[in-house]
Amino acid sequence: MIKRFYQLEKYLQANKVLIIFGPRQVGKTTLLKNFLEQSSLKYRLDSGDNIRLQSLLGSQDFEKILGYAEGYELLVIDEAQEIPNIGKALKILVDQIPQVRVIATGSSSFDLAQSVGEPLTGRKETLTLYPIAQLELLQQHNRMELQEKLEEFLIFGSYPRVLTASGKQEKIKILTELVDSYLLKDILALENIKRSDTLLNLVRLLAFQVGQLVSHNELAVQLRIDIKTVGRYLDLLEKSFVLCSLGGFSSNLRNEITGKRKYYFLDLGIRNAVIAHFNPLDMRNDVGQLWENFVFIERLKSQNYKGFYGRRYFWRTYQGQEIDFIEEIENNLVTFETKWSPTKKVAVPSAWKESYPQSSFTVITPENYLDYIV
Repeated sequence: MIKRFYQLEKYLQANKVLIIFGPRQVGKTTLLKNFLEQSSLKYRLDSGDNIRLQSLLGSQDFEKILGYAEGYELLVIDEAQEIPNIGKALKILVDQIPQVRVIATGSSSFDLAQSVGEPLTGRKETLTLYPIAQLELLQQHNRMELQEKLEEFLIFGSYPRVLTASGKQEKIKILTELVDSYLLKDILALENIKRSDTLLNLVRLLAFQVGQLVSHNELAVQLRIDIKTVGRYLDLLEKSFVLCSLGGFSSNLRNEITGKRKYYFLDLGIRNAVIAHFNPLDMRNDVGQLWENFVFIERLKSQNYKGFYGRRYFWRTYQGQEIDFIEEIENNLVTFETKWSPTKKVAVPSAWKESYPQSSFTVITPENYLDYIV
């Protein structure tokens, strides 16, 4: 079993709700059960899929809700996004029961966030659980072992079931199931979107544009939908843990591009399953894209687990000079370029060097990547 970064006992507080977001099938339920097996607290575990629980907690009836919690020190609700007005029910619990602790998990950040945001202001802590991070795998494998498995991570990603699957065909089967059964489930169910084919076609288009500047206008034309719908779908795909986007950095120089965004997949196995492309790296023409996506996501996982509070960007000029990733922390700029080939020489773009001479510049390759993502 792969040990996850979060040790939930560190985050539990009396009369506060611990909310755990994350994609479906990423291990939230397993994380909960492993914690509960070792907890000394008297707890009650339920699922938001339970219709009776939906009726009870959705009722906002004080007597019923307090009766449900009576005698327990810890209440745990898995898949809490299925419960109507869950935020108000959780507020009743933490406000009315002295010393009670509550954990709620959700696979859909946009719905659960809307439900709990205002009611639980000042009463919650939020964690995001991602597919397995290299940071977590380093607890079981040494650096050389991780580097030897690098091609597998770029092709099959790092969902828990995929990492523990025995062979290529089983990994492909699991990833195909994830795409077919879970990838868009929250969006389609919660946003009442009927054209699932259009949404999936959008994901496919973005799979071929990883690391590239994306034009909403061009996507709208290709999909034959209006640009507002494209923007809405992209927002939903981010909030449901399919994509992550990156905006352009600028200090108001006229030649810096800021009107477009770059999109990365939260998991490369999902990206490759969307386009049904699981060939080895030596048979692919998208290795640079895979590598850029991998470094971005693994650095994002590591930083979010450790409490990163800066801002992330890319940088590109209309003349074609570019830097893959920029991080701004307290007005300090740290820049990174990703290159699959360790021997390829990379120079700092002249326009960047002239405009931001105090910034650092690092090239991340398969030889040094673990220094920057764990």
